[in-house]
Amino acid sequence: MLATAQPDFAPIATEYDSDAAAHDADLHGILAAATARAARENLPYAGTIPPHEAWTLAEAGVAILIDVRTTEEYKYVGHVPGTPLVQWQSGAALTKNPRFARELAGKAAKNDVILLICRSGKRSAAAAEAATRAGFLRVFNVLEGFEGEITADGQRGVTGGWRYHGLPWVQD
Repeated sequence: MLATAQPDFAPIATEYDSDAAAHDADLHGILAAATARAARENLPYAGTIPPHEAWTLAEAGVAILIDVRTTEEYKYVGHVPGTPLVQWQSGAALTKNPRFARELAGKAAKNDVILLICRSGKRSAAAAEAATRAGFLRVFNVLEGFEGEITADGQRGVTGGWRYHGLPWVQD
């Protein structure tokens, strides 16, 4: 089990400002809640974060959002603007990327707050576990992923996910 100490991050404001202090407290609260979920669920990585909270952390510069889907999904389904791609698996057979930890290290430091997103939250959970084993200390899984769970009639994006929640995304 991963230690559940509250993650630290640099304050957003450079001067004391009550709104900025409240914002910083909100950001700490998001990370604390995510870490508490990890402890309750006995997760092998730092925690889980809902899409809106992931966007709040990434937009504030507190966390690095990294897409772990395939290149094809990233390009043709869409992605969060400015989010780097580090494939957890690739190709139609979803072959595990043997360079995943090395490529992740090229995008984020071992002590950065890292948010991993995939299609539904399953591959990013596996990637978060692998990243933690590789020495990344604060890796979180974005719940619901980019498209959410698949419905009984084979549709995605109608019950959850980044796009479902109306968060920013683009398509190549």
